[in-house]
Amino acid sequence: MTSTIPTGVRKNRPGGKVYLVGGGPGDPELITVKGVRALREADVILVDRLIHPALLEYARPGASLIHCGKNPGCPGWNQEAINQLMVEHARAGKTVTRLKGGDPFVYGRGGEEAQVLVSHGVDFEVIPGITAGIAAPACAGIPVTHREYSSTIAFITGHRKKGSEEELPWKHLAKGVDTLAIYMGVKNLPYIREQLLSNGKSRDTPVALIQWGTTGDQYTLTGILEDVVELARHHEVKNPTMIVVGEVVRLREQLAWFENRAVPKKGEIIKEWGEKAGASASSS
Repeated sequence: MTSTIPTGVRKNRPGGKVYLVGGGPGDPELITVKGVRALREADVILVDRLIHPALLEYARPGASLIHCGKNPGCPGWNQEAINQLMVEHARAGKTVTRLKGGDPFVYGRGGEEAQVLVSHGVDFEVIPGITAGIAAPACAGIPVTHREYSSTIAFITGHRKKGSEEELPWKHLAKGVDTLAIYMGVKNLPYIREQLLSNGKSRDTPVALIQWGTTGDQYTLTGILEDVVELARHHEVKNPTMIVVGEVVRLREQLAWFENRAVPKKGEIIKEWGEKAGASASSS
């Protein structure tokens, strides 16, 4: 990646700082307390595509909100432009919060952004978030580990960096890991199924497809590995969807809880959280 930002690490870092913040898996109540503090202190907030709008109610009056999410297959912000914004605003002495879905270091390019900040002498802090690979299954009644079903779990990306070669150890994933949590894998689901089956995974292995996990729009389908592609096609499953493969999926029948509670609509959540944020700001 060729940078257009002036290079050279400074010995004395500028007054600004960047917070790489995990906004959680979708439900705005699942952000951390420290993440909320970073939002309240920010002069500039760079917002990813899947961030719940209610979280932006924590921004202080006058903060600049820049929506820089990238829609798959659509023109928009590139990573270099986002990197440049972080560096330029921090060098101008501003506090920048880079708000990402899930956890910034789990398929969020947070590691790449941190490298850029280091190379340009910008102070930064990482605030972890709850990743969808744990939270979406939990809200679907699927524990990713269980003493009787699963002692190992692997997080897997369902798509690779453009131009990169296949590097996933499919044989090990098929036979050596109990639970697979696959991010961004809907488009490549036929290939994923083929690789798991051809490397020894049982056709009867339970699979869950959890769309919009942890949100009021959460929708969960379960089936078996052999039929999962047809299941996804029939129900028109799209991203964001977490794919969970393993025996732990069987526990959903017993442990499903999310669908049985009263889930407010998105507009109601935004209104409620806006009132909370406003009350907090007026009392501070």
